[in-house]
This record gives sequence, C-alpha cells and structure tokens, in this order.
Amino acid sequence: MKFTAIATALLIGSTSAFVANKSPSPTATSTALQANIAVFGASGLTAQECVYQALKDGDSVYGLTRNPSNVVVPKGSGGADADKSLVDDKLTVIAGDVTNAADVAKVFENDIDGVIVALGGKTSDVGDTMLTDGTNNIISAMKSKGIKRMAVVTSIGAGDSKDQAPFAFKILMMTVMKKIFNDKNNQEKAVEESGLEYCIVRPGGLTVDAPTGVINVIDGEAGSIPRADVAQFCLEAVKDADFPYINKAPCISSVGGTSWTKDRSAAARGQA
Repeated sequence: MKFTAIATALLIGSTSAFVANKSPSPTATSTALQANIAVFGASGLTAQECVYQALKDGDSVYGLTRNPSNVVVPKGSGGADADKSLVDDKLTVIAGDVTNAADVAKVFENDIDGVIVALGGKTSDVGDTMLTDGTNNIISAMKSKGIKRMAVVTSIGAGDSKDQAPFAFKILMMTVMKKIFNDKNNQEKAVEESGLEYCIVRPGGLTVDAPTGVINVIDGEAGSIPRADVAQFCLEAVKDADFPYINKAPCISSVGGTSWTKDRSAAARGQA
C-alpha cells in the first residue's frame, strides 16, 4: 500500500471527503514511497496504528516511548494479531522521554524523512507541559537535521476549533481537561510558529475500531473516528509531497457532523 497522491474528492455540506489514491505517482518525492518515519509516543493507541501501518507499507519506523514493551499490534488494524508484541526488522524502538532533548536526539541519529507526534498521557502522570516541551524538543532536532515534514495529533477543541467540539466535551475542556488543553493549545502554537511543513491533526471522538477508510475533514461539529483512520491521515501527511493540508489544522472524523461525547469506557481505550 503506497500513500503517494491524494485527492479532495467532493464537498458534502461542510464536510470534505478525504480520499487516498493508492496508485504510485511517478513524480512523488522520497517522502511518498518507502520512507523512514519517526513516531513519538510510539506506545500510545494512535501511535501504535501509525507504527503498524507504516511497517505494513514497507517503511522503516523509529519510535520513542517511555514504555517500549507497550508497543504492540493495534486493535484496529491488527485483527487477530492485536495486542501481540510488535516486532519487525524495520522497527527500532528507543526507550526515552520526549521532554529530554538527548533522548529525542537519539531518534534523529537515523536518516528520518518525516515525523509523527502522537503524544499522550494524563497530566498527573506526565506533567502539565509535556506536550509543548516535548514538541519543542522535536522541532529543534528536526531543524538541526534539516527535516521539514511533521504531523502532530492534538484534538478537536484545540486551538481555534473550540466551537467544533460538542457541548458536553466543551464542559470537560473547561474543567477536568483544562490543563491538558492548555498544553495542547501551546503545543499547536509551537508547531504553527516552527517554520516547518506541518499538519496539525485534530480528530473527533477516538475509537479502537477497525479502519473505515472514511476520513472527513469537518468544518462543523465533528463525529467519531477510529484511530486507524487517524494514523492513515498522519502517514499521508508526512509522506505525500503534495498533501493538501500542509500548514493547516484540519478536524477529521469518519462520521461527519454527528454529535459525540467523550467515551471514557475501557473499550474505547482498548481495554475490553
């Protein structure tokens, strides 16, 4: 499977359907074929999908995570192999902390073509500024190595997308999730001011369902989306030279305009 060219297929109200063309492009750059992809937060549920799908596409992946043993085959794309240890000749997992510049630098000792930042964790565990501090370390390392392209996963409601979040989720953003959204907003600002070729990816309600292949760029209230589909969008963002959402912050969902609420169940976290 090659992510080499992308077309914005049609407009449906305030929803733009995002379609991946799987045919190889003769004019594609090195970031459009087999690539060396860095994934930060590699043991997270969305990052696992990025790692797994990139490997299936023939890419080499260099992942940084505090918990290398948690890098497993994802539930969404992994099928019967889900939750098994993810081992591949083209996978290098580095134990480290993204807030430690020296750990981040270890990833860039390799020849990296594109970077996916899919950091997560509770602020009580990782601190109030982990997303921003870690992303700044990644940006600095990218600049030092002349690497231009990055995709950064944040959330619906971050930045200028507050009005695209459902009302119940807005309440959470202003209360129990206030610290994490302050960090997400600062993270986005750092990316926007980086001077790099970036795509800030703001997904709707995340699930661990199998990929649908439906990725809608939403102008209004977003619905839910499998992490597997978010990963596909991120991989195309860093691999396609002509990706249409560079230096933009699209909100994406598989269910356009359908209201959703934060799913805090064990199933949504892949624990059931």
